[in-house]
Amino acid sequence: MDPNKSASAPPQDWTDEKSLLGQSAPPAYHDNPQPGMGYPQQPMGVASPPPYAGAGYGPYPMGQQYPGQPNTVTIQPTVYVTRCPLAQPVNDYLCYSIFTMLCCCLPLGIAALIYSISAREANHVGDQMTAERSSRMARTLNHVGLGLGIGVIILSIVYTVVMVSAISN
Repeated sequence: MDPNKSASAPPQDWTDEKSLLGQSAPPAYHDNPQPGMGYPQQPMGVASPPPYAGAGYGPYPMGQQYPGQPNTVTIQPTVYVTRCPLAQPVNDYLCYSIFTMLCCCLPLGIAALIYSISAREANHVGDQMTAERSSRMARTLNHVGLGLGIGVIILSIVYTVVMVSAISN
């Protein structure tokens, strides 16, 4: 540092550098402020507030921005909704519903498929109670559809055997 230069004067190239950035040079530093600058004079017996004691003190009222200060942006943290680690996803019986729909009983298989998809979506969202209810209904419809399908197949086989034996006699 050069002792011949004064510390209160900014360097000569300071204004050139700041003007390139589109900003004005800062005010010069004064050891002894002039009267009338800074805090207003307080009457005798009134305590002056400590410097920077809180909002509202200083040349700028609360809520106003300092000149040259950019607008501030408040960013909220991202919140991720996760499923409870203790809650296990419920079985949705989707393959069972497709089998019931294609091979056993079409109307009950379609209803079971709708409940299976509902259980899968509730599992994905994390709604445990809806997933359990839809899963239980899909399983019940699949069991009933499978039972009806097996019953119809057994009855058709018995009917065919009886008809073939009646025709052969």
